[in-house]
Amino acid sequence: MSSPPGAYWRAQKLAEVGHYAEAERITRAALAESPADGWLLTLLASVLRLQRDYAAALRTAEAAIEAEPTLSDAHLERAEDLIVLVRTREAVDSAAEAVRLSPSNASGHFVLARAHAAARQFDPARAAVAHGRTLDPASVEGLLTVADIERDAGNREAALTAAQTALATEPDNAYGRWLVAMLDAEKLKVRRSMRALREVARDHPARADIVSMTWPIRGVLTALRRGLAASAALVTVLMLIGTWWWPPAEPFARVVAAVLAAVMAGFAARVLIPAGRLPWRCLALLPKLMRRADTAGLTLTGVAVALLVLYAWLAWPPLPVLALAATPLLWLLSLLELLGAGLDDPGSREALHAWTNDLRAWWQTTKKDLRETWKDENTTHNNG
Repeated sequence: MSSPPGAYWRAQKLAEVGHYAEAERITRAALAESPADGWLLTLLASVLRLQRDYAAALRTAEAAIEAEPTLSDAHLERAEDLIVLVRTREAVDSAAEAVRLSPSNASGHFVLARAHAAARQFDPARAAVAHGRTLDPASVEGLLTVADIERDAGNREAALTAAQTALATEPDNAYGRWLVAMLDAEKLKVRRSMRALREVARDHPARADIVSMTWPIRGVLTALRRGLAASAALVTVLMLIGTWWWPPAEPFARVVAAVLAAVMAGFAARVLIPAGRLPWRCLALLPKLMRRADTAGLTLTGVAVALLVLYAWLAWPPLPVLALAATPLLWLLSLLELLGAGLDDPGSREALHAWTNDLRAWWQTTKKDLRETWKDENTTHNNG
């Protein structure tokens, strides 16, 4: 196996400090002289992935494998690209090949663990990362991989412990700091989470995650969407019982409407007030479809909660029905938000594009088979 050329190390150091454009320029210049150098192609794929050009990164990683089939780093880079492109089965196979080629490389086992976790195969993921950590017990990458796996599996305390241990070794690790902030967010430690996200964005502007910094708004929307559906349905049922069968249920419905509206408003205040202005500033920077879906969701949620308050005050029967009718629209807006986020993410966008291409190919093949079957049946019928 060949060794990396001098340009490889210069470009790698630039990539490590976030100077991706300069690293790409140096790598491409070196490739102009050695276009089949597997190390340079692997590094270029890594730099392209860090710049979120995932499709080009995958093509480059595959070119590196074609140039040097036994280069385990090329297989690892291909696995990383496949993970972000949501092609998890192929990612597992590629990482497994890298581990086969270089079984003593701890990083290979960590990538294999992340590929298994992306495929929701948590037991193999834990086994892979544990094996990697026997090879490099102090690895920050290994600890953060443990944190990722446990977070995906829903074990937040184990994830937080692993991430904090990693930060004790490498306090400025951007991903570790972001991960701790998101774990705090999931436990509704709002002020601490937002402060950490703001500091990560300040210290590493190239890695600022705008979507993550809007989590208080999106989290409130998610919670209120569920709470509103249950609350409006309960109040509507009580109102109908009071109107048609048992009159005392009607004033009880008004009390329930007031209490549930107050609970939902209190939850929103509990999250949004400590979060401050940062999520609202970042909301304006979201992709257009995602931003519009969130804005419309906030408006519609506010209107629906207000309808419950008005019903508690005015006792006008159509009000809780209107609040209940708003819930399907809120779920539709949630789907639009997810679509907007997916279209903005190059990995999800490429996965969606591949899925639509597969669907189109399946339909064309199906139509061809149906036509041929129809012709065969007609031919048989005519001959008979």
